[in-house]
Amino acid sequence: MRQFVYDSWNSVMNAEKNPLRHIPDLQTRHMVLQILAWMWATTFALWMGSIYAFGISTLAHLFIIAAIVVTVGTFETAKRRPTFFIRDGYHTPSRSRNMYYNGKKIKLDPNDVGGEHE
Repeated sequence: MRQFVYDSWNSVMNAEKNPLRHIPDLQTRHMVLQILAWMWATTFALWMGSIYAFGISTLAHLFIIAAIVVTVGTFETAKRRPTFFIRDGYHTPSRSRNMYYNGKKIKLDPNDVGGEHE
């Protein structure tokens, strides 16, 4: 049963296994998946006989699919351009390059990459 659920999920949601994998553009693939989600939300609402069911189902589909697309887009960016997430050579964005103490700017070493785990 567990394998059946896993295979069913992948046949619909896994972009590498479902028929939408043949659409080369990620944004187009996302739009087609959104249209399918709206279709299923409408079908569910008609089956339940409630406009409220349509609204809830539509929002749920919208957020779930959008979260999946953002995750896939992030993974694809990390795979294709790993340096995209590193800005100006610094390892941590939390380390400010402008530090102040008692209203006075502290000069930082320009060769220091920042962070605490060098």
